[in-house]
Amino acid sequence: MIRVILTDIEGTTSSISFVHDVLFPYAAEHLPAFVREQQETPEVSEQLDLVAEESGTDRGDVEALIKTLQAWIREDRKATPLKALQGMVWEQGYQQGELKGHIYEDAAQYLQYWHDRGLRLYVYSSGSVKAQKLIFGFTTEGDFTPFFSGYFDTRIGGKKEPEAYRNILSELGVDAGTLLFLSDVEAELEAAEAAGIKTAWLIRDGELPETERFVARNFAEVDALLQKR
Repeated sequence: MIRVILTDIEGTTSSISFVHDVLFPYAAEHLPAFVREQQETPEVSEQLDLVAEESGTDRGDVEALIKTLQAWIREDRKATPLKALQGMVWEQGYQQGELKGHIYEDAAQYLQYWHDRGLRLYVYSSGSVKAQKLIFGFTTEGDFTPFFSGYFDTRIGGKKEPEAYRNILSELGVDAGTLLFLSDVEAELEAAEAAGIKTAWLIRDGELPETERFVARNFAEVDALLQKR
């Protein structure tokens, strides 16, 4: 029986266009000034140390570090320090009312419904935990953070690596057969399945593939699967 749901964000609970057309451009525009202004604060300085280490850029050259970060944004690079800094920039935007997180109507409905039924809900996204909490804390439909029991980002491992899902199972202390992972990326589902986890492939638009894997258009169809398991 499924007792735990682990969900991706982009393309699953929230639109890809929101992330790529709203969040990324906002970070690209505001990150340079944010880094210049906050570079001496411990949390920003720590991330800049990691950027320098990962890129080989001179730690003392803040402008070069900013250029590296902007290049990573254009590449959509899954670099942990970039995600952390983006999360800080987005936090400022959300708190100032310049950003509102997108959530699909069906996702909003069923996340609350599953929580109320006693299922434990978790998020696993390449975005930082801070960014995850922001997108769900400041959605157009309200604050959804009370429905989640926890969050995972790339610090637990890459989303296409089976070891990451084993690490999640270990941290949650649950059997693989009791966890359902929701994602729109087949390679992530394959990695989760390699760890013994049940999966549901969210394909909200376009033609459905021929596959033995469970495919759902929305969370209502995912719920139908839950009723059978």
